[in-house]
Amino acid sequence: MFDKILIANRGEIACRVIKTAQKMGIKTVAIYSDADKNALHVKMADEAVHIGPAPANQSYIVIDKVMDAIRQTGAQAVHPGYGFLSENSKFAEALQAEGVAFVGPPVGAIEAMGDKITSKKLAQEAGVSTVPGYMGLIEDADEAVKISNEVGYPVMIKASAGGGGKGMRVAYNDDEAREGFQSSKNEAASSFGDDRIFIEKFVTQPRHIEIQVLCDSHGNGIYLHERECSIQRRNQKVIEEAPSPFLDAATRKAMGEQAVALAQAVDYTSAGTVEFIVDGDRNFYFLEMNTRLQVEHPVTEMITGIDLVEQMIRIANGEALSIKQDDVQMNGWAMESRLYAEDPYRNFLPSIGRLTKYRPPAESVSDTCVVRNDTGVFEGGEISMYYDPMIAKLCTWGPTRDAAIAHMSDALDAFEIEGIGHNLPFLSAVMDHPRFVSGNITTAFIEEEYPEGFEGAVLSDAQLNKIAASCAAMYRVSEIRRSRISGRMDNHERKVGADWVVQIAGQDFPVRIDADKTGSNVTLNGQTLRIESEWVPGQTLAVVRVDDVPITLKVGKVAGGFQIRNRGADLKVFVRSPRAAELSKYMLEKLPPDTSKLLLCPMPGLIVKVDVAVGDEVQEGQTLCTVEAMKMENILRAERKAVVSKINAVAGDSLAVDEVIMEFE
Repeated sequence: MFDKILIANRGEIACRVIKTAQKMGIKTVAIYSDADKNALHVKMADEAVHIGPAPANQSYIVIDKVMDAIRQTGAQAVHPGYGFLSENSKFAEALQAEGVAFVGPPVGAIEAMGDKITSKKLAQEAGVSTVPGYMGLIEDADEAVKISNEVGYPVMIKASAGGGGKGMRVAYNDDEAREGFQSSKNEAASSFGDDRIFIEKFVTQPRHIEIQVLCDSHGNGIYLHERECSIQRRNQKVIEEAPSPFLDAATRKAMGEQAVALAQAVDYTSAGTVEFIVDGDRNFYFLEMNTRLQVEHPVTEMITGIDLVEQMIRIANGEALSIKQDDVQMNGWAMESRLYAEDPYRNFLPSIGRLTKYRPPAESVSDTCVVRNDTGVFEGGEISMYYDPMIAKLCTWGPTRDAAIAHMSDALDAFEIEGIGHNLPFLSAVMDHPRFVSGNITTAFIEEEYPEGFEGAVLSDAQLNKIAASCAAMYRVSEIRRSRISGRMDNHERKVGADWVVQIAGQDFPVRIDADKTGSNVTLNGQTLRIESEWVPGQTLAVVRVDDVPITLKVGKVAGGFQIRNRGADLKVFVRSPRAAELSKYMLEKLPPDTSKLLLCPMPGLIVKVDVAVGDEVQEGQTLCTVEAMKMENILRAERKAVVSKINAVAGDSLAVDEVIMEFE
């Protein structure tokens, strides 16, 4: 076995690999850029090598710099994680030439599966079900229209070298096929330097389901069941689960066997994933093969009990698989939520800054519940603009799907993050969504259920009652504390009132509190709820038992009440005396400033390009400038016709959120 492995990555996946290597008794080497000198993966590794400036194209993906780090430390193997160099055939070749083992795919498999046209042809030859379409070179828009008619609308027009949703269009008629072909071709050329386009049938009611495979260099291959990855936003996965709530045993077996057949057809070794699109009738079609470890691999580990990183290391060491197909069990259900540094209330724009608070729920393992959090950050650390905005992957396991969802909902409620925007409320809202809970999901779930963007979850009346009663009891505790500190009374129990009005979500809840030594009976809306909690003022997380059922509230301060987050809803909750509540209707609401004539920077980022000048008349939808943040370029467009009166930023400027880029007459 290897004595030392270098991890050619950063963040949560680097930390994840280090944990398994340490468990196996293998020393680890981290690499880091200027931005990551204090990163968690650097602290966890036995050694760390600095490899350059913050931008990845000057550090993490510069093959020569990674090779220098390998030579400096004497690492015998390299685990690439995912992203960066994980599917770079030149990197794999450089390692091979140096005599260093690559804990990843062989060069041939990388090249064969890295091109969508080639991979589909190989899949067809291996007997894998593929989407009807045309894989040849398409000369022009007229030919694209002809092929689209032969395949049958709707069709998907895709870039051969594409990924991340770029170079992809859906066409329902000839005009859309003509326009989509040209748009995809242009986008593919600019994004990948490869403008080859192919056309295939667009699958309706699509679900994204993928099969995990393990193959060694001795001809052995197995599949570790499936993952459902249909909850996606802009073709990026958000929530994954294993197994799928949609597949039956026969479909699972057929997909698994075809996935292994494809992997072996390209002499694949390591832990890879064959992705399929599945229609409403359980017809499945090959989408692509990711030859590297997937982001969502933990849910497979949780239902099978197999450490995929350990298997990758053993395969790279030349060992034969010790697991047979019949050994692979499927125990319970697992969920994964991707926690991103992005603001769901601002169209999921990236957010950067210092994590002033980062307190994930405690990891735990029992016969009925597992909570796992794969992360690469820590409280006080910085979220950089240079890398992917993922903060953590929160995973839960339960004996059933309903149990796994319930554990995830509780874990999300208990996750404390402050200092940056984050998508915790959105993840919670999805977990509680009736359609998700039912398992009736497709890849269009988010755009169908949140067509206008995310504005917070709407809680049921029953949940609002619980929160109102809890906040009333908590406010009473705060009032008692204030009375004691001020020294205004000797017998505070007699002075703190029993009647209050809780104002929440535009509703008034008159409540009466009858307290005893262990809790309070809170009466509202004709019902009495028993409230018990050990919360004390100043704590930012409250676990409250309502009629002996626990709920977790994220608690912040506002004058006269609390800022509460629960189940995807962010709520201001005011607790007032009946007279103060009556008078509150006369309080003027402070209106936000008028920014209609300003272009504000929507996120902390770098101005890449300014497309207009002072005095220009711009039209609705016209490009104004481009802002880069977290590996993504964001084009800012005019919302209406206007004249540019002032420009405050130029290309190369780094701006904070809401800084004024330009002004209009």
